[in-house]
Amino acid sequence: MGCLPNATGPLYQKESESETSAGKCYSLAVRLPLALPGRGIRSFDAVGFGLNSLDLLTVVAEHPRPNSKQRIQRFARQPGGQAATAMVTCARLGWRARYVGRFGDDEHGTISRTSLVEDGVDVSASVTLPGTTNQFAVILVDGRSGERTIMWDRHPGLAMSAADVPVDAVTSGRVLLVDCHETEASAQAARLAKAVGIPTVIDVERVRPGIGDLLQKIDVIIAAEEFPSSLTGRAAGEALASMAREFGAAIVCATLGPQGSLAWCGGREIRTPAFQVPVIDTTGAGDVFRGGFIAGWLTYEDRADLEEVLVYANAAAALKCRGLGARQRIPYADEVIALLKSPSAFNS
Repeated sequence: MGCLPNATGPLYQKESESETSAGKCYSLAVRLPLALPGRGIRSFDAVGFGLNSLDLLTVVAEHPRPNSKQRIQRFARQPGGQAATAMVTCARLGWRARYVGRFGDDEHGTISRTSLVEDGVDVSASVTLPGTTNQFAVILVDGRSGERTIMWDRHPGLAMSAADVPVDAVTSGRVLLVDCHETEASAQAARLAKAVGIPTVIDVERVRPGIGDLLQKIDVIIAAEEFPSSLTGRAAGEALASMAREFGAAIVCATLGPQGSLAWCGGREIRTPAFQVPVIDTTGAGDVFRGGFIAGWLTYEDRADLEEVLVYANAAAALKCRGLGARQRIPYADEVIALLKSPSAFNS
């Protein structure tokens, strides 16, 4: 425990319950045990490899019961997808972002691709495949809580194998994010990045064939809440530690929705709270958390305190929930900083 007289951090200060006459006492920082390539070495700061989607969002008064009818409160068609939304987050937070993936050649694919370009995300290494339809999802949003149910479809022609991974593209950033939908291709992308010293991050939400081999290539595992226990059969905290040991990841983290996040690094468990914001829709909050984590890491670089980066990611994810859809209210950097500096911002 280190005591800092009258000290305040630049954005967020971790405070213990105890105080001394010299000032408040703060827990010692857990530094990210990973090095970022220097600025200017790569063409992009963040590269995302994986899914994009066109989301058909339907807001209802309550989740429908079987054999029931109800009037739609609101309908919207908006772009989404794990890796694509994370890269939009990085771009809005001020970083050079690239998306690598595949689009269908239908209207949904055009909307998805155009949306990324309009947000400043490079898509020059992505491919539009003739004769395919873009991935899309039908999302039911509970108007009372903002919680959602997702039903999706993906054309088989969009599938990528290890041989389809563009080497130059996935090694063009300072950080590579992959998702878990196509484990063989994502593992190849991560393998290529690590071979040239680029740290790797994964957005993982489901146990799939090949997931173990993929996780062996990942430095920072950010999982959906249920994934660690589903994979290991252990309770939350024990599951994160088990994953760190088995796969050799420097950081293992689970997102916990309104409870924030829980991470394991260097033998320590780090719990970070969520933020108090008006919740319209939680769609894409996890994707924005991943993008916010990368952006926070890039912001603090080698002096990064893991808890500070996780709080930054939680703030970005919370602010996204102010609007309908995955991307409508993804924040800009000044909005995140304002929330971090606001009093009583955390959920109790």
